[in-house]
Amino acid sequence: MIYWQIFLAFFIPGILGYGGGPSSIPLIENEVVDRYGWLTVNEFSEVLALGNALPGPIATKMAGYIGYQQGGVLGAFIGIFATVAPSLILMIALLQLLYKFKDSPQVKRMTNYIRPTIAVLLGGMTVDFFSASYHDVGTWQTLLLAVLSFLLMEKWKIHPAYVITLSLVYGALFLG
Repeated sequence: MIYWQIFLAFFIPGILGYGGGPSSIPLIENEVVDRYGWLTVNEFSEVLALGNALPGPIATKMAGYIGYQQGGVLGAFIGIFATVAPSLILMIALLQLLYKFKDSPQVKRMTNYIRPTIAVLLGGMTVDFFSASYHDVGTWQTLLLAVLSFLLMEKWKIHPAYVITLSLVYGALFLG
């Protein structure tokens, strides 16, 4: 039963997550935190941070980690397969159709309509992360990490992977 749940937890976001990893993350969070209760919001944010620090697609890394955590090696394989299966199936089945309509104004308009939805989903997830962080480590730690992360990435143009790594080190030293 756990393997079927792992499959569904990553297959459904793979189907509904139009736009790749960033749009799938809130959907994956809904499945693994809210629906199945495998992780807390705080644990999910740590898995997300770790996944962001590593190279490659974020959704497959998270699926591999969470799948392994819940079902061992077979669970990791099922999680990764479930993440890539919707894209794989659609690309094989609809390749000719996609190629035919790739420059269609309707497709471009649909993409423009979906972007705000993705932004709202990511914003909601951000609010959940800040809320969990506020309750777990306090206002000042949360504000310090948020402001420093913003300055490092926006003002000093430090790559996000380094900022995430520095945040993990800070958390391990001062919050662990």
